[in-house]
Order: sequence, then structure tokens, then C-alpha cells
Amino acid sequence: MRTFHWDIFLKFYIEILPYLSVTFSYVFFSLLFGFGIGIGITVMKFSGKRILSALASIYISVMRCVPSVVLLFLIYYGLPMMMKGEFGISMDHIGTIVYVIITFSLFLGASTSEIMRAGYLAVGKGQREAGYMVGLSGWQTFYRIIFPQAVRACIPNIGNIIIYMIKEGALAYTIGLQDVLGRGYQLNSLKGNAYSAETYVALALIYWPCTIILEKVFAYIEKKVSLADMIAGQKTEVSMEEI
Repeated sequence: MRTFHWDIFLKFYIEILPYLSVTFSYVFFSLLFGFGIGIGITVMKFSGKRILSALASIYISVMRCVPSVVLLFLIYYGLPMMMKGEFGISMDHIGTIVYVIITFSLFLGASTSEIMRAGYLAVGKGQREAGYMVGLSGWQTFYRIIFPQAVRACIPNIGNIIIYMIKEGALAYTIGLQDVLGRGYQLNSLKGNAYSAETYVALALIYWPCTIILEKVFAYIEKKVSLADMIAGQKTEVSMEEI
């Protein structure tokens, strides 16, 4: 059994690390567009119109049931074929990262929609009624009362979805994207796949700190939000006593 080559591990680690920028790029844009899609799907779910609600439910069901790697292949191979065959538009000039962003935006659209729906439903109906009673419009009630509380309820799940996306996004290497995992596989293949252990240890020591840092950041945000809610509640109690 061969020994672990620390020099190769260190070399791979240093060469892979800069490709975190690629990973963070598609994660950021996938989350950005995914939340945009999620907002649209959530609006459709609560629109009160059966057709829109049914379409939103079908979208969520399909996206949550189809494995992300299958969806990635469908977008990467199927979208250019459809655009060329149906509309005569060539997508040969489109970079691989674009297909990754499209795939995970669609995938995250369903997940973020469910997060938003849960956050919205977490706000009691009494909050809405209180807003109407003091003369606020529907939009003002949503913006000033419902939205802040819904965001607070969503924070833990938002953190989880970002961490999940960083790990799930590693599948982008399957279509040739040179991100963290893709670069690791390339370096190992250039060495005749003789240093798999060194490659995977290097990859683990890149993904692990990123995940830990994100967990700490969102734990801090949750703590700050909880503290702000507690202070706000104390101020409300004091005001009520003064009245």
C-alpha cells in the first residue's frame, strides 16, 4: 500500500483553491435567480387562482423529484438541441457555467418557494388584521409587518440552502466545468489518476471550512435577530405598561 504524498496534496490544494471563485460565482447567481423564481412561484401559489396554483405545484413537484444531476444533463444537452431545432438559435458560444446557473436556478426556485411559503404561513393572521385595523394598506401591511417576520423565520432554511448549494454544485464537474471539484479531477487525471487520496483530502479541506464559516455566519445572524426581537418585545411591554 503506497504512502500519502503530502507534497502532492499541498500542490493540489494550492492549485485548486483559486477555483473557489468559480464555485462562488455560480452559487451566487443560482441563488439570485433561484430566489427570483421562488418569489414568482410563491405568488402563484397564493394567487387564489386554481390554474396558477396548480402550475406552481407541478413545477415544485417536478423540480423536487428530478435528481439535480439529471436536470443538469437535460439542460446541458437538451436546451441547445431545442433552441437549434425549434428556433434556429445556436448556443455553441454559451459557456458551461451558464448551463450550471440555469439548472440550479430552476432547482432552487422550487426549494426557495417552499421556504418562502413556510415563512409567510409562520406569520399569524392576527398580524395582518392588526395592520388593517391601524389603517395600513395590503402592501404596507405586507412590507412593514409580514415581510420582516417572514424573513426571520426563513433565515435558518436560507443558510441550509446556501450550504447545500455549495456541496450540490460540485456536480457541475460532470459537464466539464472547471470549478473546485473539476479542477481537482483534472489535476489527478494529469497524474494518471495516481493521487486520488491526495485529491479528495485537498477537496475536503476546501469544502469543509467554507461550510463551517457559513454555518457560523448564519448562527450569528439568527442570534442577532433573536436578540433584536427580544429587545423589541421588551420595549413593547414597557410601552403598554406606561399606557
